[in-house]
Amino acid sequence: MKQITTRTLSKTPNLWRLMASCVAIGIVSGLGAAAFFVLLDAGSAVFLGRLCGYHPKGPGNEPPLFEHLGGTSHLVRWMLLIVPTVGGLISGWITFTFAPETEGHGTDAAIEAYHFKDGVVRKRVPLVKAITSAITIGTGGSGGREGPIAQIGAGFGSMLGGWLKVPPDERRILMAAGMAAGIGAIFHAPLAGALFAAEVMYKGPDQEHEVFVPAFFTSTVAYCIFAAIFGFQPLFIAPGYGFSDPLMLVPYLVLAGASALGAILFVRVFYAVRRLFFERLPGPNHIKPAIGGLFVGIIGFFLPEALGAGYGVVQACFSRDLPSHGTVLDLPSAAAIQGMLPAAISPALAAAVVLALVGLAKIATTSFAIGSGGSGGVFGPAVVIGGAIGGATGIVCQQIFPSLPIHPGAFALVGMAGFFAGAANTPISTIIMVSEMTGNYNLLPPAMMVCILTFLLCRNYTLYEKQLPSRLDAPSKFGNMARAILQRLTVHDALAVSRRHNVVVLKEDMPMGTLVYEFTQSDEVCFPVINEENRLSGVVDADDVRRLVSDTQIANLVIAADIARPVSRITENESLLSAVNVMAKSNVRALVVVREDNNETPIATLSHADIFEAYRRHIVG
Repeated sequence: MKQITTRTLSKTPNLWRLMASCVAIGIVSGLGAAAFFVLLDAGSAVFLGRLCGYHPKGPGNEPPLFEHLGGTSHLVRWMLLIVPTVGGLISGWITFTFAPETEGHGTDAAIEAYHFKDGVVRKRVPLVKAITSAITIGTGGSGGREGPIAQIGAGFGSMLGGWLKVPPDERRILMAAGMAAGIGAIFHAPLAGALFAAEVMYKGPDQEHEVFVPAFFTSTVAYCIFAAIFGFQPLFIAPGYGFSDPLMLVPYLVLAGASALGAILFVRVFYAVRRLFFERLPGPNHIKPAIGGLFVGIIGFFLPEALGAGYGVVQACFSRDLPSHGTVLDLPSAAAIQGMLPAAISPALAAAVVLALVGLAKIATTSFAIGSGGSGGVFGPAVVIGGAIGGATGIVCQQIFPSLPIHPGAFALVGMAGFFAGAANTPISTIIMVSEMTGNYNLLPPAMMVCILTFLLCRNYTLYEKQLPSRLDAPSKFGNMARAILQRLTVHDALAVSRRHNVVVLKEDMPMGTLVYEFTQSDEVCFPVINEENRLSGVVDADDVRRLVSDTQIANLVIAADIARPVSRITENESLLSAVNVMAKSNVRALVVVREDNNETPIATLSHADIFEAYRRHIVG
């Protein structure tokens, strides 16, 4: 057992080296997130602002960096048809020429690298992903920061692991820690970034436990560097919504249902557009993002709020209670939508219609922009769609439950969390993510309820195809899982499955004829041999008996002692992992099980088949 422990410890990452690596990853990821944020803002200012005259508002605590670039303040709608198309053409050419794995939302590629590529991400991926995402999102493509920064951070972690020549297990940890660092920094959410990197790997309620500590470290370092440049405030400016009435859980149940339906619709539309349209579309992949960009532009022509990141829509939901920041009815398309509604409709219900239309349009533009192979994340659009659904649901619930203190902005906040929790199967990290992004932790009770319910209702749907059901399905965990199970099971457990408690014991002087008879009456792999003092002296292998049976000339001259081999013992209370190691060391197919208090008395035999059957029964349950 001492040898087993030493071997296991040798595979454990050097913690000091791991923490030093995490500091380096955190620094590079924090600077990388800052550079990527500047690229995104510059792209939006140049392409949407200067060329199209569309200046979408962002989160309240992220004022534009390139407002001085100016451009016309008049919306040039026909340019919204051209700019996303050209952006898709440029992004598609760069993507499919230099790094095809950067197409789409990026998080799936990082998950795939973690599970199936030993954490290896090509060195060019971070740079290509940053450029193509900035072009896609900057030209109006509906995408977010999460996918690109996840792949960028993962690339940094993978490269460092390659330079240090660390084992695959440690390289995977560094890759995931890089994901956490990038997400924690760019979303102003260090705790959620770490939790997301550990949780997003699986569809079920499972996490990569070994990722937690390194991810906390890298995410903290990256966030501090990013925040030192752009500020330590939350992403959004949100009122201090509270929760003090248990009856409020009733309308939040309505929100959970609406969020689940919206998340299922988003996932189904997203993959339907990709599989039924773009994957069947003839022609090279290089031009497909341009076609997706054209559809995005057509939708944006009528509803510009569906273009780009769209965080201004969420801020507008909160600003109903902070009028100085502009409300939903101040959005560019709100007046036109109001004009098409009946004159008797109230402003509140008009705002609900605006939000519902923006949410549906955002589902479509994200599906075309990212499903076509364009580069960008899906968390940002999901936050906007969830906020829009939440805000609209809150307004409707105000009409249904007039006696309850319902704030649509609070519903928008919880809707952001619930929607993405269902669409991505990440309930825990999403609860914390939205709380950190808004600086509001008072709504944790309804957010927890809504997120868990949407997660349960959307279990068969996910935006991340490369997620595995659980750790038991991860190829990288097969060895560790088998070792853990064999360590837990004992020899007694295996004997109980095989019912090998009536051992056939041979005397040393037993003649070959009798030995052959015992062999034919039993399915044992080996037979313990005892001497005149009833002490265990050896073991006869069934294969040796078969060979001797075929040699009729010497069969009658042989006794059991002549063919007995040295015996390999084990007791009932030892683990099956110990049994496997003893078999491997002794190069035998079976062990003799002896009494705990007397290792000279055989009580059973244990074969490879017995161990495999016990393991199989445990896995199947």
